[in-house]
Amino acid sequence: MGQIRIPTPLDPGAGDSNPTFPVLHRPSEIKAFLDQYVIGQERAKRAVAVAVYNHYKRILSDHSEDDVELDKSNILVIGPTGTGKTLIAETLARFLAVPFAIADATSLTEAGYVGEDVENILVRLVQVANYDIYKAQAGIIYIDEIDKVGRKNSSQSITRDVSGEGVQQALLKILEGTVAHIPPKGGRKHPEQSLMPIDTKNILFICGGSFDGLSDIIGQRINNAEIGFTKSLAKSDKEDEILKEVRPEDMIKYGFIPEIIGRLPVVTTLDHLDEFSLKRVLLEPKNSLVKQYKKLFLMEDVKLVFREEALNEIIRLAVERKSGARALRSVLENTMLDLMFHLPEYSEDRVAKITITKEFVVHGKKPLMRRHRRSA
Repeated sequence: MGQIRIPTPLDPGAGDSNPTFPVLHRPSEIKAFLDQYVIGQERAKRAVAVAVYNHYKRILSDHSEDDVELDKSNILVIGPTGTGKTLIAETLARFLAVPFAIADATSLTEAGYVGEDVENILVRLVQVANYDIYKAQAGIIYIDEIDKVGRKNSSQSITRDVSGEGVQQALLKILEGTVAHIPPKGGRKHPEQSLMPIDTKNILFICGGSFDGLSDIIGQRINNAEIGFTKSLAKSDKEDEILKEVRPEDMIKYGFIPEIIGRLPVVTTLDHLDEFSLKRVLLEPKNSLVKQYKKLFLMEDVKLVFREEALNEIIRLAVERKSGARALRSVLENTMLDLMFHLPEYSEDRVAKITITKEFVVHGKKPLMRRHRRSA
């Protein structure tokens, strides 16, 4: 398809200054790129790839002779901590070469209250786009922990809600498409400058959250008598299957206003990562942690090797922390800290190879080291 110009309602037709848009990639191409960085989650990657393809195809299509208007394909990703929600969004933006910004829903408040205004999300996206409004208007925004702005019960509070329904109403405007006005470059330091308009109708929003307790709500609806399970890994498969049955009425019962649910038409779930999946995460992605550590050691001319039992122990420790792939980094960094601290000295001492053993991971015993042979 080549490079195609992004049509936007705020585009003044400024000739050569207008940006070009990357090639419109097929869903299979999008998923293939995600596969390099995100292990497992096949169903979710397919759903996201199709939604992203449809979103940018909608932007590039010409509606002038057609009365059928295509809705935005904003995405809601439901899944436990450390299963790849943020990674999927980041990887998509990198592949598409579009501006990408992350916001934490827990820090958002309704305009006029202490906290971060919802429209500040747009400021962040424009900053990432180097204040190129046209690029920003085709960017991606990931809103993390969106589940935290759900109303937890139906009782009305006497005080005004500044972090729940009020935030949902504010988010609704930018999700569905509105022209917002944000501070120009330099921000509020120069109040004499006029505000910059940005249209959100072509910005793709991906919202993610763990939604603790949602499986109970779904279970009550489908009359599953065994819903009262714990979050233990052994029973996580059951929870994963239940979450796949999520419907709009479940989200409303969880605490979301119907309008928000309507503006997140693509809903997909991520599965818990079992020990087998965590091992794949540790070894297989293009930038896996093991590959990163091996590269850091090679830069000091030291070969790094992990024994199988050492990897298994790292995974066991990560599973105990119950935070998915995020725990792998924490465990590995803690395990390798002293070794990394002395790595330059090992290099100077002609160490050629370091082998990580189970005893090193569990008890901190010295790893196996082999030195370069001295030339005669």
